[in-house]
Amino acid sequence: MSYTIEEIAKSLGARAEGDLTILVDGAAEPASAGPRQLALAMDPKYAAGLALGAAQAAVLWDGADWRALGLRAAIFVARPRLAMAGLSRAFDPGPDISAGVHPTAVIDGSARIGAGAAIGPFVVIGRGAAIGAGARIASHVSIAEGARIGADALILQGAKIGAGVQIGDRFICQPGAVIGADGFSFVTPEKSGVEEIRETLGERDQIQQQSWTRIHSLGTVVIGDDVELGANATIDRGTVRATSVGSGTKMDNLVHIGHNVQIGCDCLLCGQVGIAGSSRIGDRVVLAGQCGVSDNIFVGDDVIAGGATKIFTNAPAGRVLLGYPALKMESHVEAWKNIRRLGRLFAQVAELREVVAKLGQKG
Repeated sequence: MSYTIEEIAKSLGARAEGDLTILVDGAAEPASAGPRQLALAMDPKYAAGLALGAAQAAVLWDGADWRALGLRAAIFVARPRLAMAGLSRAFDPGPDISAGVHPTAVIDGSARIGAGAAIGPFVVIGRGAAIGAGARIASHVSIAEGARIGADALILQGAKIGAGVQIGDRFICQPGAVIGADGFSFVTPEKSGVEEIRETLGERDQIQQQSWTRIHSLGTVVIGDDVELGANATIDRGTVRATSVGSGTKMDNLVHIGHNVQIGCDCLLCGQVGIAGSSRIGDRVVLAGQCGVSDNIFVGDDVIAGGATKIFTNAPAGRVLLGYPALKMESHVEAWKNIRRLGRLFAQVAELREVVAKLGQKG
């Protein structure tokens, strides 16, 4: 895949100067870029690397003097990471999944495969499943009975999609993800220790032997359009109603979504986020790595939670949270400032006690 500088600039909606006919077939860091690669120097701190590489053209920051940097052409961008999205899309060939159905794939006769779908080796597609037009399914993927997957999906190696799962268009699923496993739901014949502690906040009358009875998952998972799911992420099916994920939501590797959870649109859930059963997440919520959300609570629209935040109670819309337990970010920062002052405070109190004791002796 080769592009001229002019073609790349137009695709990015960016301004370009110099010899716009130069062809490039990849992108690289300035110091390692070759003559057919576009150097990425979108911040002045990367400019020095251009002299170490062999790039003829580069993506630069607004106002850069491309001639002084020894280049023959340049593309100027105001928002580097947005430019990276376009560039990476242009140069990414995607996975090598041959057109048509691989002879080792096992597809039930009642399954429906859309026009132009590509299905790789050892894929298993169950009874009554439906695969949308243009979908690409890599090797060893399992799609159970009655599942529905929309158009232009990309499902990578080893993903597992359970019975009755409904997925919209342009779904991207990284290797090893599991959608539609049973929820983690168990009950004891008598009130369990966990239920007692929830009511008493820690007190227990008597510890009894317990045995767990399984609650089966009768619901499914419903996923909107343009959703992305990271490697080894898991979404459990609902107990009776569906677990749902709104359109545009992106999940990182190892994210776990419990049974009955409702997630809104355009959320961003980073690595190792866990959302417990029956919680509701609003639209455009961002949960940084290792955030946890307790069960049966609501996180409002536009909430942002910093890394490792643990949310135990309802969070109002627009709140910025940090810490364990979750606090307003400014409250959390102030609390930790105070904690860091405790050593000095204790020393001051000790001095005051000593002074008071001496005054008492004199009296």
